[in-house]
Amino acid sequence: MKKYLAEMFGTMVLVLMGCGAAVSLGCDNGNAATVVGTAFAFGLAVVAMAYTIGGISGCHINPAITLGCFLTGRISGKDTGMYMLFQFIGGILGAAILYALTTSSGLVGTGANDLQVNGAGTIPAMGGLLAEIVFTCVFVLVVLGATAKANGATGKLAGLAIGLSLVLVHLCCIRYTGTSVNPARSFGPALFQGGTALSNLWIFIVGPFVGGALAACIWKVIDTEK
Repeated sequence: MKKYLAEMFGTMVLVLMGCGAAVSLGCDNGNAATVVGTAFAFGLAVVAMAYTIGGISGCHINPAITLGCFLTGRISGKDTGMYMLFQFIGGILGAAILYALTTSSGLVGTGANDLQVNGAGTIPAMGGLLAEIVFTCVFVLVVLGATAKANGATGKLAGLAIGLSLVLVHLCCIRYTGTSVNPARSFGPALFQGGTALSNLWIFIVGPFVGGALAACIWKVIDTEK
């Protein structure tokens, strides 16, 4: 139970700090500084949690990562289901705290993911879905590689590598979907924000899970560990 609670706490912190930074900075694709700040907030939250709960649960704090670990034989089916359940609970708790903070302070939004608006209009649903699949695949592949036994001593830096890769993914993907690559990160904020963030939530559930499964398939092909 302690590792499940650790996953819940870690996901709560990720949503509270990452989405909280997006709200505080007023993340806008037209303002590079707010995009960079939001990207680093999510990355730093992952680094902080990796060195806080990594020794307890492995610090997945992302159902797509948990799926990738399950498909590569690193975690049991029971733990997979429980990890995901507590990750979603943590995402809801983080969003609830953020919602209480913003509404009591006169701010709007919970940093929920949604299809972004560009010069030609709103990103199409299939474009957003493709972005989430591709960037989740890259992110989960980094996680699987950085935490592999084959990496030896470099595994001690896995938390930093994973956090920085999430920064990179955000810098590339925010323009399309605001960057989810994590169903639990999207679920809670969408519940409180509602509107199109809720109606488009399926993109941020399906996309990351497909991307995580693809990453597991790729890792099985290139993994040298017997």
